[in-house]
Amino acid sequence: MSRFVRASKYRHVFGQQGKKEYGYDNVKVTNSAWDTNVISASTRYVSLNWQSSGGGAFAILPLPSPFAPLPAGFPSKLPDLIPLARSHSGPVLDTDWSPFNDSVVASAGEDGKAMIWKVDSGAFDGWGQDGWEPQDFDPVARIDVSPRRVGHVLFHPTANNVLATSTGDHVVKLWDLASPESPKSVLGGHADAIQSLTFNPWGTLLVTTCRDRKIRIFDPRTGGDPVRVGEGHSGIKGARVVWMGDKDRIATTGFSKMSDRQVALWETGSLSNVKTITIDQTSGVLMPFWTDNNILFLAGKGDGNIRYYEYENDNLFPLAEHKSSDPQRGMCFLPRRGLSVSDCEIARALKVAANSIEAIAFILVQTV
Repeated sequence: MSRFVRASKYRHVFGQQGKKEYGYDNVKVTNSAWDTNVISASTRYVSLNWQSSGGGAFAILPLPSPFAPLPAGFPSKLPDLIPLARSHSGPVLDTDWSPFNDSVVASAGEDGKAMIWKVDSGAFDGWGQDGWEPQDFDPVARIDVSPRRVGHVLFHPTANNVLATSTGDHVVKLWDLASPESPKSVLGGHADAIQSLTFNPWGTLLVTTCRDRKIRIFDPRTGGDPVRVGEGHSGIKGARVVWMGDKDRIATTGFSKMSDRQVALWETGSLSNVKTITIDQTSGVLMPFWTDNNILFLAGKGDGNIRYYEYENDNLFPLAEHKSSDPQRGMCFLPRRGLSVSDCEIARALKVAANSIEAIAFILVQTV
């Protein structure tokens, strides 16, 4: 049989969607055209870019599980008025949770500001009880990042209180949150809008994709221009990048000149292309997610599919595809330390549909 079927311990991984009442309904997803994942999660909370009047906002909610109901007394169908993080004067474009504190989240806004928020342990006391009134969250820090929009926020993976922001004037700024009066480092050289950014696992390098179709790798400690620049996908629409764990490889998603959706692997020392795979011709941006078990997940905006591949020897081997009739508007994956080992869970996605948040567990079937 091994002559015909590739041996892999992940060959039987499947996606298990939680019951509807285990997630959230009646969510008001932002209608901003800015391309981010819309949602982010720690092991305790989830943040979602929210559609609101009178300025920008995002929601903070307890983390849903595919295996169990929400906390006692917490409604699955959200009321029309819920506590929000509202201090931005323009739409919230991105959020990211600190890897050092599951209660700390950063936000980026159209108003050119980044803000830091801390969720108190009693923030959700009284939900669903008579006489309950929503109390909005207040930021613990505000950073004047740029006169133009802040498109992305990203915490440093190994240095506490270090935050990266991308701006509408095509630079990445790194901030020490203990003294955020001015950036500690500025990474330039982009000729157009920055589409995505990510650190390597140690935070010693940062890679960006850009609307000018180039991939850039920076040393965030020295700042300035990139240390390496390479040609990316030939289409200008929606390129994304993830670092493939402790390997000297990155994976990008993007489009060809003929609008084919693609995933590509790159060697980080020279930014030479290792492999490019055409996925399909759907128009939605592919959101890539890397997990420590060498699996690359690809979720398409506007469709309900999540494809996943195992990386080995510079190849991406298809494992399976989780299909749903509900198209996703955004998605994030849970930090690995938040997974349910007892349920054989190897990854968990949080999917934003039209008006809901759903948890999807990827389960490893035990075979003898």
